[in-house]
Amino acid sequence: MNSGNDSPAFGLARRHFLGQCAGFGLGAIALEELLNRPAQAAPAEPPVGLPGLPHGFQRAKRVIYLTQSGGPSQLELFDHKPGLEKWAGTELPDSVRMGQRLTSMTASQKQLIMPARTTFETCGQSGATIGEWLPRLKTVADDLCFVKSMYTDQINHAPAMTKFLTGHQLAGRPCVGSWVSYGLGSDNRNLPDFLVLISKMQRPSDQPLYDHYWGSGFLPSRYQGVKLRNARDPVLYLRDPDGLSRSVRRDMLSGLNELNELHQTETGDPEIGTRIRQYEMAFRMQASVPELTDLSGETEATFELYGPESRRPGSYAANCILARRLAERGVRFIQLVHPDWDHHSRLPSWCVARCRDTDQPTAGLMTDLKQRGLLDDTLVVWGGEFGRGVAGQGDWKSIEAGRDHHPRCFTVWLAGGGIKPGITYGKTDDFSYNVAENGVHVSDLHATVLHLLGIDHQRFTYRFSGLDFRLTGVEEHHVVKGILA
Repeated sequence: MNSGNDSPAFGLARRHFLGQCAGFGLGAIALEELLNRPAQAAPAEPPVGLPGLPHGFQRAKRVIYLTQSGGPSQLELFDHKPGLEKWAGTELPDSVRMGQRLTSMTASQKQLIMPARTTFETCGQSGATIGEWLPRLKTVADDLCFVKSMYTDQINHAPAMTKFLTGHQLAGRPCVGSWVSYGLGSDNRNLPDFLVLISKMQRPSDQPLYDHYWGSGFLPSRYQGVKLRNARDPVLYLRDPDGLSRSVRRDMLSGLNELNELHQTETGDPEIGTRIRQYEMAFRMQASVPELTDLSGETEATFELYGPESRRPGSYAANCILARRLAERGVRFIQLVHPDWDHHSRLPSWCVARCRDTDQPTAGLMTDLKQRGLLDDTLVVWGGEFGRGVAGQGDWKSIEAGRDHHPRCFTVWLAGGGIKPGITYGKTDDFSYNVAENGVHVSDLHATVLHLLGIDHQRFTYRFSGLDFRLTGVEEHHVVKGILA
């Protein structure tokens, strides 16, 4: 047997010895290395994205996903049905409902039709119909593509939002942002590929937001969404203890990386590689995140564009400014989450409050992206997990009435990044209850988002537990070509 240091036996023995060193012993080895060598550079980063991707031409380089959690009412906001007035207070015809499922909140009451509680306006050259509660969005209507024929197969919030973001109603699958991060990565090495910003509400919220909505599922954990918080530490555990210099932190990480690489060689565990990359990303983010979240350099005109809430850290408006700043820095997938669109009661006040939160900031974001030349290659998606039903929940005549969940048809809109502007795609029936033309399933939306990023959803898979998984599942789903520019 060759007794040289390059022999397999020596390598195994050395790894075994190091593997048996626990606690103080292994720490002493690392400390000796740190104290007796000069500072080292960070390890080389792997190439951006997967080999062979994108599959085709990229119309969009990045995505801003404006997630409106709770189910905005398409009947008040976008899907104008003036004919409902003549049906007010009458029971929804069986020929329309066709025995479709109701939630336990309204299954025991009569389905009495409640017309829209708002007026509508025809906007811009496109003629889009937008409700009076979204006055600022009307000013950018010609930049938007409204899809009024979205549908899903989940009727309760958690499974529906899980479906809307991961393509499957059960937790455990990667979300769309993680799939994009896995496939394409990001050109910005100082920030994660996928960042999540959650609105800090000024009132208590009873609607939970689960981490699996932006989780990586069975993909390596490096692809999960990183939450950017409104706090002293925008990203948890990122800040160094007081008195620790950057050079000392660099030395510590270099030593830790060597130990992790040794362990990965021994075990072949890919999560160790993820850990190494995340440590390095955290080191770079210690400089990049404070610069990103410091809005003091933004102009007064910018704050006026996004509205009065834009100066309140953590507000939806402030997060919209951060989304534009992230887009400027090349972050691949940016997800904003705004909760409480769940209007089971007090529809005219509850829905109006959510519109007030989001209307001007959303329109401001669209205007800002366009002015800076970013809208052409930034795909913006706005939508909730389902819509609201035409029947009133409670006494339809009362100011206290609301609307229940409705998965059979709802409205989302898209803009920029290869989307045809100023159009309305798809139709619903006279009751905004069923899709009447050009239905778009949630997975069709995912296929379209991937297509605009240059990814063929049918060829984009990840092998897990012996199966080749894809975001759009095994059913037949299609890119919505009618909305492409």
